[in-house]
Amino acid sequence: MPQIIQAQVLRIPENTNFVCNTGRRVGVTDIQIKWNAPGVKGREGKIWGTDIAWYGNQVLGFGSNVESPWRAGADECTVMSFSTDVTINGKKLPAGKYAFFITLYADSCVLIFNRNTEGWGSYFYRSELDVLRVTTVQLKNQPVSQERLCYQFYNQTETSIEIALEWERWKIPFTVGIDTKSTILEHIKSQMSGALGFDPPSLEHAADWCLKQQINLDGALQWINTATDPQFVAKPSFKALSTKAGILELQGNSKEADGIMEKALQTGNVTEIHMYGRQLLSRKKTKEAMAVFEMNHQKHNGAWPTNAGLMRGYSAMGDLKSALKHAKLALEQAPDATNKDFLKRMITQLEQGKPLE
Repeated sequence: MPQIIQAQVLRIPENTNFVCNTGRRVGVTDIQIKWNAPGVKGREGKIWGTDIAWYGNQVLGFGSNVESPWRAGADECTVMSFSTDVTINGKKLPAGKYAFFITLYADSCVLIFNRNTEGWGSYFYRSELDVLRVTTVQLKNQPVSQERLCYQFYNQTETSIEIALEWERWKIPFTVGIDTKSTILEHIKSQMSGALGFDPPSLEHAADWCLKQQINLDGALQWINTATDPQFVAKPSFKALSTKAGILELQGNSKEADGIMEKALQTGNVTEIHMYGRQLLSRKKTKEAMAVFEMNHQKHNGAWPTNAGLMRGYSAMGDLKSALKHAKLALEQAPDATNKDFLKRMITQLEQGKPLE
């Protein structure tokens, strides 16, 4: 009973601080932060290195009664969660939910991620529950004073994001790194082990992603084999067959890949075949690409965009005269202003004797 009374005495009156939540997704990694936001309240210049946000560790005289870091907020402890494994300033942190503390110094900070997320501030801090400690630097004398303590996200990329605590004229940033390929692959594997593992389009998308990333090829081949199994689909799509061919080729099984690709070309529509030809060009397979463009032109009686394909193919082969001829034919067929403008530029380039890039 005395403990309950003491806890009530220590509780800061309601509405003194704001409870805040923010989050961001990077790839398939969800980051969430929950904190209580104290205000400066006229104390500018009297926040850092004082009893409000002290340097080093301080015995708070209650709870664990041990030297404790700052709670990086107010009231209950600040909590951060990461749905996948991440790195903090390059150091590994497993997926999970953590209390976040900071040991402040005049010239640096130690970020602390701790397992006890139910504590009141750092009164009950236990260092043996620390999972990660990372040193960083703080940016002082920011041009604008931040009244309420906040956590902001900056500089997001496919593999990282910066989080910064901002309060008064201090900013304490750190970088969260994410192995996007690995996390997305694990996410896909999880999905494919459930109901989506019985859905051919989902299996096809999963295999295609692995093909593009050139990872998990054995697993991808298993998925695409299921997606093209006759018991699921009567007639596999061009996309599914071309994905299977691409995986087989990366695995070094070129002969089987070529046979699968021949079947794919028989099922493909004019646009699918055209785009496959362009893929071959991007891989410097000029002769193979030219054969595909010619087949597409013949199969679809010169319909759009087969002349545009031959324009690209002939240019890559060094036959700019034939490329120009098909560029002009393609211009007559172009379905919209964007394609017309593009072809006009290509015609001008070819007329100047310059091959297309």
